Amino acid sequence: MRILIAEDEKELARAESMVLKVNGYDVDVAYDGAEAINFAGTTSYDVIVLDVMMPGIDGIEALRRIRGMGVTTPVIMLTAKAEVDDRITGLDAGADDYLTKPFAMKELLARIRSQARRATTFTPTVLSFGALSLNVGEQQISCESTMRLSSRETKLLEYLMLNAGHDLDTKTIFEHVWKDEPTASPELVYVYVSYLRTKLRAVTDRVTIEGERGGSYRLVTLETPGIEPADDAALAADRQAASPTMR
Repeated sequence: MRILIAEDEKELARAESMVLKVNGYDVDVAYDGAEAINFAGTTSYDVIVLDVMMPGIDGIEALRRIRGMGVTTPVIMLTAKAEVDDRITGLDAGADDYLTKPFAMKELLARIRSQARRATTFTPTVLSFGALSLNVGEQQISCESTMRLSSRETKLLEYLMLNAGHDLDTKTIFEHVWKDEPTASPELVYVYVSYLRTKLRAVTDRVTIEGERGGSYRLVTLETPGIEPADDAALAADRQAASPTMR
C-alpha cells in the first residue's frame, strides 16, 4: 500500500515515514500543502495523512483542492487543535478521520488500516468510465456490447477505473491486483493489460489502456475512435508468453 504524508514538521514526518516503511508501506512525504496537492493529483494512494497546520496552503484548503480534483482517497487529518469546530471544518472539507497531536504511532497505524479496509469494503459494485461500465460482481463490461471478464481481468480493470486520471506504475498495479499470489510475476501486468485491451476493443472503440511494458498505465478515453495503443503490435507475443496456469 502507498501512503502520502503531508507534514511540515520534518522530524515528525521522518518518524512517521520510518514507522510506516518498517510496517511494509510505500511512503511519499510532502512538506507543504502545495506539494501535497501535486502528489495527490499525480500518484495513486491508499491513504493520505494530512496535517492541518502547514505553511502556504494549509491542510484544510489542500484537502478541498484534492477533493476538487476528484480524488476520493481516504484522508486522515492531523492537528494540534482539539476543538470540535476545527474537527467539523476538516470533516466538512472531505476528511475521513481526525487524529489530534500528540498521538501514538500505533494509533496512526490502526487508523490507516481502518481507512484502507473501509475503502475496499465500500467500493461500488458497478463502476463507470466514459461510456464504459464494469459490473464487478458479475465480472462483466458493457458499452455498445457486453463481454465477460476473468476474475483477474476484473480486478485489474476495477483498479484502473478507481484510479482513472492517474498513471499507475507496474509495481503498484502488481501489488494491488496480485497481492494474493506470492509466486506471481510482475510480467503478468502487461499480459493482462493486453488481454483487457482486446476485450475493451470488442465492446467500445472509445476507451483503452495507455502504457508500455514495464512502465505506467492509464485508462483513457479516445477522442478519435479507432486509434490503437502504440504497443498493441506486441499483443500476439504477449499471448504466447502467457502460461496456461495464469489466472
